[in-house]
Amino acid sequence: MLRRPILVDICFLFLIGLAFFPCSAGAEPQGKLIMFHAGSLSVPFEVMEKAVEAKYPKLDLLREPSGSQKASRKISELNKPCDIMASADYQVIDKLLMPDYADWNIRFASNQLVLCYTEKSKYANEINADNWRQILQRKGVSWGHADPNIDPCGYRSLMVLQLAERHYKEPGFYDKVIANRPKENIRPKSVELISLLQTGNLDFAWEYLSVAVQQGLKYVKLPDEINLGNYQYDDFYGQAVVKVTGKEPGIFMDIKGASCTYGVTLIKTAPNKEAAIAFLSYMLDSNGGLKVLKDLGQPPLVPCRVPTKEMKARLPEELKGLVEVTN
Repeated sequence: MLRRPILVDICFLFLIGLAFFPCSAGAEPQGKLIMFHAGSLSVPFEVMEKAVEAKYPKLDLLREPSGSQKASRKISELNKPCDIMASADYQVIDKLLMPDYADWNIRFASNQLVLCYTEKSKYANEINADNWRQILQRKGVSWGHADPNIDPCGYRSLMVLQLAERHYKEPGFYDKVIANRPKENIRPKSVELISLLQTGNLDFAWEYLSVAVQQGLKYVKLPDEINLGNYQYDDFYGQAVVKVTGKEPGIFMDIKGASCTYGVTLIKTAPNKEAAIAFLSYMLDSNGGLKVLKDLGQPPLVPCRVPTKEMKARLPEELKGLVEVTN
């Protein structure tokens, strides 16, 4: 449940988002628009959904939040109809959907990892950026993270711990802290950990900063060297590697550490391509969806990015002006 101040903010953001909604020169989008997206995008996409449906009353946006890898597998393995896929890690789209299910991948926002807790958590009055590593190893402390095979926040949580061992020069830290985390504290997606924190069933959980802000959680902010939030440290982040399930059962792939970068794509077999493009035109606009992200604590990439000229050439004409070519 969102706290009242956040709900008020959402209503305000909805009105702002609607005011800056781009005008449509073609036929009015209508029908069902299906979006699979990362759970960490649920709050900003709720605001965007209201703005889109207010602008286009005949349009019904159907959102399915989940872990990003799970969302991609709904498309590639279960063949579920989908128009738009938005991932907490653009690499999920690159590795699991391109080129068979998507032609392009727009990077639109960033984030960072924080260690969340509440006033009910053990050592809530003691934990800080200097001692969190010791506290997570204490007997009786319960902490958790998302499933790395389903949710990028899961493998990113493990990367933070690997990087902390290197950054603080504490050999064996990763194995020791993982040994103090029962397997039942691994949940399919990071946002599921929030209710466990709020009820006191978990003391600490790894989340994105934007989620912590949106849900009013307490959190420990980590240095840029390990929080995966600063692209200038990508070389260092790349020393962290987590093995996760791949495109097919029994196949695995290594994910290297990199700064948190979100990606979005239009599925090749989109049932409602025109409506999807209309939504993306709003979502990727600096005065529209990107402003919603910023106001809800998630830094947008302005303008949004694709890595090559060839990829930009494959974008719908309506989106090309919202995107630049950069690595």
